[in-house]
Amino acid sequence: TGSGKTYAVWLPILNGLMKSESKGHTRVIWLTPLRALTSDTETSLKAPVTEMGLRISIASRTGDTSAAEKKKLKDHRPDVLITTPESLSLLLADPHSEEHFKHLECVVVDEWHELLSGKRGVQAELCLARLRKFSPNLRSWGLSATIGNVEEALLALTGVNATRASTI
Repeated sequence: TGSGKTYAVWLPILNGLMKSESKGHTRVIWLTPLRALTSDTETSLKAPVTEMGLRISIASRTGDTSAAEKKKLKDHRPDVLITTPESLSLLLADPHSEEHFKHLECVVVDEWHELLSGKRGVQAELCLARLRKFSPNLRSWGLSATIGNVEEALLALTGVNATRASTI
């Protein structure tokens, strides 16, 4: 518990980011169900990056983010963006969203069980579908300790046309 699931997914993603050449674009979106989780998530993701001295930028954007910080994030896209379904919807409404997210490699949906069965889950699914249009090879990860119907959760997370190699 705690940060175990986070690091189980984050460290392989981080390894891929270190090897990737695409700089200046958001390459990972970490979707959290609550604004309150973004700060804790940001701290957890930054810890190994700082420890290893990597040049990977990580930032959060939620409804609590100031207008000045939102402008800064728009002008200088972080490698990793931690956000909520609502804020991601707003980012995708931008007329330049395809350009901003065409280099996206991965989306992690944290606490997937919190979103799965409600309106915000549908909102997250719609955002994921749009992101897959921009970046067809997008990988999606769902983190949860309490998923009842794994197949349904996998389908909602990866989309109806996705190829699934395996379920963990």
